[in-house]
Formats: sequence, C-alpha cells, structure tokens
Amino acid sequence: MNEPNPLSSGDVDLDALSASIQRLSEKIALVSDAVKNLSQNRVQLEGKIEGAQKRIQHILSRLPEQSDGRQLNLLGEAIPPTNAEDDSEPTTH
Repeated sequence: MNEPNPLSSGDVDLDALSASIQRLSEKIALVSDAVKNLSQNRVQLEGKIEGAQKRIQHILSRLPEQSDGRQLNLLGEAIPPTNAEDDSEPTTH
C-alpha cells in the first residue's frame, strides 16, 4: 500500500496558514493604530468644540436685551458714549 504522505501537503498548508495569520496580524495592528489615532483626534476635537461653545456662550451673555438700544460691543472694546447733540448734522447758514 502506497499512501500519500500527509505531512508534505500539511506542511504547505501550515506555511500558507502561518503567512495568512502573519498578514492578518499586521493588518490588525494597523487598524488598531488607526483607531487609537482617531480616538485621540476625537478627544482633541471635543476639547476644541467645548472651548468654542464656551466662547460663544460668553459672547451671547454679553448681548444686550432686544429692548436695549445700545450699540453692541462684542469684542469688549471701550466705546465712548455718544451725546444726542453730537449726532446732529452740522447746519449751513
């Protein structure tokens, strides 16, 4: 009886399987690194969004009421008050 040697075909299958496992391991490592980077980016973006929301809320808190006729000063710069007399156009006589 002449039986085929199962070890010779098994060795080839094991080598191919080992190579496939190695490729998958490398791909998993790449995906893992990408997920880690995305997670860090998300945390950074969440921080930036939170900071922007705080700045917007600060600006909104400085807005005058709708019934207030004063000029908006969103940048915090000093605006000298205007007198009603100064707003009049010069008259020509």
